[in-house]
Amino acid sequence: MSSSNSFGAGLSSEEQLDRLCSTEAIRQLVANYSHFVDSRDLDSLMELFVEDVRVTRETSGRVALRESLEQSLSEVGTTILKVTTHTIDFTDSDHATGRVYAHGDIQIGGRWIHQAIRYDDRYERRGETWYFTGRRHQLWYGADVGENPVGYPLANWPENNVGRGTLPHNQPTWQEFWKERS
Repeated sequence: MSSSNSFGAGLSSEEQLDRLCSTEAIRQLVANYSHFVDSRDLDSLMELFVEDVRVTRETSGRVALRESLEQSLSEVGTTILKVTTHTIDFTDSDHATGRVYAHGDIQIGGRWIHQAIRYDDRYERRGETWYFTGRRHQLWYGADVGENPVGYPLANWPENNVGRGTLPHNQPTWQEFWKERS
């Protein structure tokens, strides 16, 4: 495994450039995951995973992953995933692992939950594109905040900063996700 002190050590200039580009591609992969989950854009979310992604011991593939995520995401309302720290270790030019620290704000019915999360990731480059081959959600804690800000009246920003905003409800993918479940 590489460490932050040896990023690109022993690699040619071309290999170092590839490593830098790969690092940014993987970081974008992780950022897009959060965005697509929060907006419930499951079509785009599935494209972040290899086609043969293993979902459980018995199931694999994007269809099985989509079914699993649809069920999980249907059990919560608004989610806001914020990536904080992200480390990437390359095993070779086409494979890497990562640890992604994240903070989640999650609406569960009338409750509002804060979570401290670490995702343990596996990445693979197929062709020119980096994908997830696996993503394990690890939880440090979930804390009930008590007051659900989604229930506030509209904020009407910038006149009033406190209150409910327009996200995620104004996003077409969010609307479509929930329309299918009504």
